[in-house]
Amino acid sequence: MKALLIVDLQNDFCPGGALAVKEGDLIVPVVNQLMPHFSLIVASMDWHPRNSIHFEKWPVHCLQHSEGAAFHHDLNSERIEKVFLKGTQNLDDGYSAFEATNFNLPEYLNNHDVTDLYICGLATDYCVKATALDAQKHGFNTFVITDAIRGVDVHAGDSDWALEEMILAGVILTHSSASITPVSRGCGCCGCS
Repeated sequence: MKALLIVDLQNDFCPGGALAVKEGDLIVPVVNQLMPHFSLIVASMDWHPRNSIHFEKWPVHCLQHSEGAAFHHDLNSERIEKVFLKGTQNLDDGYSAFEATNFNLPEYLNNHDVTDLYICGLATDYCVKATALDAQKHGFNTFVITDAIRGVDVHAGDSDWALEEMILAGVILTHSSASITPVSRGCGCCGCS
């Protein structure tokens, strides 16, 4: 069973947002095209309280219940079955979707018999990387869809280094064109549909 995990595709991480990733919005159409090819789609969201030490390191972003924390308006968010909220406390945490506090992500994926986890979203060198490394640690076959991610690149080359780190951990880099095999809606044993 394969699942798609959309990491933090929120307004504040897209152009015009409080912590915008350059061209972050350009991945939205790619993510939307991926969705029909997965039988399970989940997402993570930064969901910070106003008073968080996280903002000693970063500009204020993705405040709980704010427009900045909402999914990008062009994302087909109605297809997302479960949203995992992270960074919800007064801590410098919430990089990995596996740090979600409202639901247990590995337990949820295991309960749905997920073996292969495909990751896309923002940002390559922070939350995507942290999520992919944690997915690998939790024993999932982990794939990162390279044309459906973008990086912050605070320092030149940060995203490239992040991809190298993921590869060294066993994460497989793939492209959306290689990740969109049709999903069988039948029983899986006799070819019915």
